[in-house]
Amino acid sequence: MTDFHTLELIRDPRGFATLWLDRPDRHNALDAQLIAELGSVLAEIASDQALRFLLLRGRGRHFCAGADLDWMQASARLDAAANRADTERLAEVMYRLQALPMPTLAVVQGAAFGGAVGLVSCCDLALAAGDAIFCLSEVRIGLVPAVIAPFVTRALGERMARRYMLGAERFSGERAAELGLVAETAPAADLDTLVEAWIARLLDNGPQALRACKRLLDGAGAGAPRAEVRSFTEGLIAEVRVTPEAQEGLQAFLEKRRPAWQETSP
Repeated sequence: MTDFHTLELIRDPRGFATLWLDRPDRHNALDAQLIAELGSVLAEIASDQALRFLLLRGRGRHFCAGADLDWMQASARLDAAANRADTERLAEVMYRLQALPMPTLAVVQGAAFGGAVGLVSCCDLALAAGDAIFCLSEVRIGLVPAVIAPFVTRALGERMARRYMLGAERFSGERAAELGLVAETAPAADLDTLVEAWIARLLDNGPQALRACKRLLDGAGAGAPRAEVRSFTEGLIAEVRVTPEAQEGLQAFLEKRRPAWQETSP
């Protein structure tokens, strides 16, 4: 496994991993090194067939304070070609995160500004402290949330994305839950308890079924009954039904017992 300076990847013996943003002294703000390391670690995670799901977290008081100010100042001095390359590296992180074959769960405490909202939006699920603060603040400093816009718009819906991108207003974790950006909130002191409840919930599910379900959600899109969507969904369930995991799950259901993957999960 690659050694990182701004990240820590911890594999849990139960079969999942936690990817920690590890720049607490800089509130886990995004800079060139963190972005580069995220790109590398996400490629490593994508190829790990043993991982059942991934948690994305930030060490310290804040999940991620957005772009690092020193990095932003350095970017402002780059020419057009170098700026484009810089932007492409950030975009690659977002696209790799949303394309991971296993489910992803972001856990947010403190601040989640700018690109951090993009990271959350790229994950399949998110949890947050009720008093966490989200903000798409780019227009306040004369920028736009361009790279993350597709993911944020998908997560918030177009109308709410317009509100929070154009207004740059802050909103709480509780409001994020109302908007559907996060699945559930808890008081900051109870956030880890909520996380453990979700870990247990995900561990109860078939590891390969979780991956197949993510493929289903990505392939079905908004669920419009197009011919290619119908063909994709019919083919996927036919493929999944004959897998050993599905056969074990159905047999366990009929025999009123726990399936094998739950037996191996404490």
